Amino acid sequence: MKSRYLFLILALALPLSAAEKTVLRVGYFPNITHAQGLVGSQSTREGKGWFDERLGSDVTVQWFPYNAGPSAMEALLAGSIDLTYVGPNPALNVYIRSQGSEVRILAGAAEGGVALVVQGDGRIAKPADFKGRKLATPQLGNTQDVAARSWLSQQGFRVTLTGGDVTVLPTANSDQLPLFLQGKLDAVWTVEPWLTRLERDGKGKVMLEQPDAVTTVLVASVKLLKDRPQLASAFLAAHRELTAWVNTHPDEAMERVRASLTAETKRETDTQGLYDKGRPSAERQNKKHLETVNREKHKDERKACMEIGPHHARRHPLDGVQQVMVVVPVDAHVHEAQDV
Repeated sequence: MKSRYLFLILALALPLSAAEKTVLRVGYFPNITHAQGLVGSQSTREGKGWFDERLGSDVTVQWFPYNAGPSAMEALLAGSIDLTYVGPNPALNVYIRSQGSEVRILAGAAEGGVALVVQGDGRIAKPADFKGRKLATPQLGNTQDVAARSWLSQQGFRVTLTGGDVTVLPTANSDQLPLFLQGKLDAVWTVEPWLTRLERDGKGKVMLEQPDAVTTVLVASVKLLKDRPQLASAFLAAHRELTAWVNTHPDEAMERVRASLTAETKRETDTQGLYDKGRPSAERQNKKHLETVNREKHKDERKACMEIGPHHARRHPLDGVQQVMVVVPVDAHVHEAQDV
């Protein structure tokens, strides 16, 4: 009888203790420019989380990968995540849209690691050659998309959402290389490791680099800062510590980044295919080639996309992982949020 009561007490106590755990949800992208997110998510995946250990045993960190900034910021606005690593443009867009009521930039995370790659066959040799061409960016409104449209406008082109003198096509990073190989894209404005793949596997050429551009920042919801300011401060401190570690341990950091990209690539391979089985018959002429690209795509990404040679060192984002955009200390954010 006593053992039965003991069993009931334990059964009732277990859900209660589990509910007491605080869950912190963090967004990031499977890009090298999100080194802190990649290292953090991989360490959590391995059961020895960098952030988990520093936030305490009563906190569980959950990581959510996104293709680009607008998706991550929409998730933040919807309350699906609490913080995210993201490009500065989507963060500023949401800040303006919400009149500063929803988000705060806590710190910078990386600079550089972004460039404009064109086909290597000479079809684009100078800015004027972009007229009538197709240029891909990771997502409508993300940092590279804004940069591309701004640059094209500066060259005198009329650019619209659906066309204009140059067609800007929002295209997921993982889809860019196959389309580039097929000649369906004339240029791509994106970040590492996709730049290396476009150069090496797609025989593309870098036309323009942004080595000093702020690529990634750390953003938090105002709700997190209001409701759990100490947790936000602890995460920011862990982020700064990890940033310093990445800069002082580049080889080990790259191994962690490679492992995280491998895990993310496997997840993507397991959950979706790149090509639709019902694609038009005109494309089936290249069926064998397309299937080969699709099959080898993720295998190569798991190993070769991280094999960045010396000629890439000039823009390697791990050389620029730093707190480049600390707007104000988190305590000031928390104070401001509490006063709202």
